[in-house]
Amino acid sequence: MLELVAILAKELALNPKNVTSALELFAEGATVPFIARYRKERTGGLDEIQLREISDRHTYLSEIQKRKETILSAIAQQEKLTPELQKAIESCWLKNELEDIYLPYKPKRRTRATQAREKGLEPFAEWIKSLNQKNASAVSLTQEAEKYIDVEKEVNTAQEALKGAADILAEEVAEKSELRAYLRDYLAKQGVFTSKIKKDYPEGSTKYEMYRDYQIKVTKIAPHNILALFRGEAEKVLSVDISYDEEFVKSYLESQEIRSKSPEVRQFYREMLADAFKRLIKNSLITEIRSDLKIYADRESIGTFAENLRNLLLSPPAGMKPTLAIDPGFRTGCKVSVLDETGKFIKYCAIFPHTGEGKRQEAGRIVRELIEIYQIELIAIGNGTASRETDRFIDEVLTKISQKPVKVIVNESGASIYSASPLAIAEFPDLDVTVRGAISIGRRLQDPLAELVKIDPKSIGVGQYQHDVEQKLLKQKLAETVESCVNYVGVDLNMASQELLTFVSGITPAIAKNIIAYRNKNGVFKNRRQLLKVAKLGQKSYELAAGFLRIRNGENPLDNTAVHPESYKIVEAIATDLDLSLTEIDRARDRLDRLSLHRYISDTIGLPTLQDIVSELKKPGRDPRDRFQYATFKEGINEINDLKPGMELEGTVTNVANFGAFVDVGVHQDGLIHISKMSDRFVEDPKTIVKVGQVVKVQILEVNIQLKRISLALNY
Repeated sequence: MLELVAILAKELALNPKNVTSALELFAEGATVPFIARYRKERTGGLDEIQLREISDRHTYLSEIQKRKETILSAIAQQEKLTPELQKAIESCWLKNELEDIYLPYKPKRRTRATQAREKGLEPFAEWIKSLNQKNASAVSLTQEAEKYIDVEKEVNTAQEALKGAADILAEEVAEKSELRAYLRDYLAKQGVFTSKIKKDYPEGSTKYEMYRDYQIKVTKIAPHNILALFRGEAEKVLSVDISYDEEFVKSYLESQEIRSKSPEVRQFYREMLADAFKRLIKNSLITEIRSDLKIYADRESIGTFAENLRNLLLSPPAGMKPTLAIDPGFRTGCKVSVLDETGKFIKYCAIFPHTGEGKRQEAGRIVRELIEIYQIELIAIGNGTASRETDRFIDEVLTKISQKPVKVIVNESGASIYSASPLAIAEFPDLDVTVRGAISIGRRLQDPLAELVKIDPKSIGVGQYQHDVEQKLLKQKLAETVESCVNYVGVDLNMASQELLTFVSGITPAIAKNIIAYRNKNGVFKNRRQLLKVAKLGQKSYELAAGFLRIRNGENPLDNTAVHPESYKIVEAIATDLDLSLTEIDRARDRLDRLSLHRYISDTIGLPTLQDIVSELKKPGRDPRDRFQYATFKEGINEINDLKPGMELEGTVTNVANFGAFVDVGVHQDGLIHISKMSDRFVEDPKTIVKVGQVVKVQILEVNIQLKRISLALNY
């Protein structure tokens, strides 16, 4: 434990004491959001990113520690464990290097070297090796080899004996950890990725055209290029390799291994080393480099995906207001759902504004009635088929209404996945999938986070190469992102769905289900302490969850804040000192600013927590998400055919990749702002310029209708 802490502290540039505290809290079952928010004194204020780095790296190092124990035991059983070897293994913390050290002792399948040893050729190999070390000048390897001819052992000629000895020595060379480490580093730093499209695919016939005759240094290849190359290779379109300076590798091996002045020994060693590299070293090292690059590309791509997801989940909510949600359609009509200010489904109907003037007039009348009867304040229109046509229709309807609702075109990615899911069926068993889809569109306008957590993040449309990356890691990182967002915003205990509650710190799916059951049976929660009456929700779960659950208009105003119940007495003391009630304390912001917090410091609550408490008291129940805004699509621009170079439009960023950002400009096909068109200065990472959900102004650079490609430039 102490050694791992020291390594973590050094690698992450953190205080060992804080690392120890974080690991202890993890061992106690604490979650990252809880530790970051409510245990700052114990960890020195480590944030979520640092805590997750500690957790991930600790897992990696623990796996290496277990592997070292296995290796030490295996070598000890062979009675080959020397003090020097044990020290080398115990001090190694890199997987590749550790496996290099173990390689000579690792159980092998029957190799050419094994067969040569079975034929009694090991003494001959050792003799040649001794000649090399002694700098012998006048020797005859062939003459010595004749002594090992043995028909019964299938050594029929001197050349077969020499070949067997070479196989033994080649395997020894291939298992030298220092040689493998150097060559691995050389290939990783000086190697060049190359790819070619196979002859079966003529020019212009594949999506991998840019990789037809592709070359780039291993050190400079971008994550998305790595994943694209490996995907093209898996689809048998591309042949991919890593090239290198063969003469350099040859010279290096010879300089390290050849000592003899004998021309015959030197020639023997040259041929043996060439075989050792080509047959035993090259492929394994290139496989390792490719594997390391794949891990790097996966982590980078997953990181981008996670950040896009975070920005989408934290999109500003339009607010819990009466909403008219429309899933557009032509022949099958528009599916219209009415939601109240809590997101509850009220009414459904189908309208047909795109199938003749008579139907259009009737649809307009229905929409106006729904707006008036249910006092609609928001209109959500899905951005799929017939979206812009429906948008124009609603504009016509709103010209005859004085109190106009806010109309927004909503990205409906994943709505169809949700509407057909067991979750949606359980919530609305008697409704058609299209109706459920409209409900989802409306709810994601009211509160994107609360609705989007019901959908598998991979179906939301903010990832790149998501099917190519390591799926277990992807699932883990996306789940962590959702957890982080949910706890950052906080959850209304009396309105939250079971799915939303599941992501709250300390709440398991079973506990979330029990919270809903308790709420349905007993009515709304009036205070946080009632949570302890929920089945399976014990004191530990309460400690981890309570601060992230909000109760509006409850018995205690602090229950609608991020102040943890364990700090209520401190707040009560502050209120008493200010001569204010808890309901009045947010009106005394100036006095809170002047408050001497040091007087409230105790053994369990320090200055960081007190500062958080005061910040929360100034704006109790405040939603930390940005102010709501939406893009206004240009009138008359409905299809890709309507676009012309030079046009300036407004749009919404739907996805950010390593090479640029995709923007919805209202034509059912996202345009791409390439990274080179984001600024007049060099941009290393598009995420530093734009984020998912951001409203941006763009200029059309090029439109390829046949390929459905739109090139954009970012305007300021």
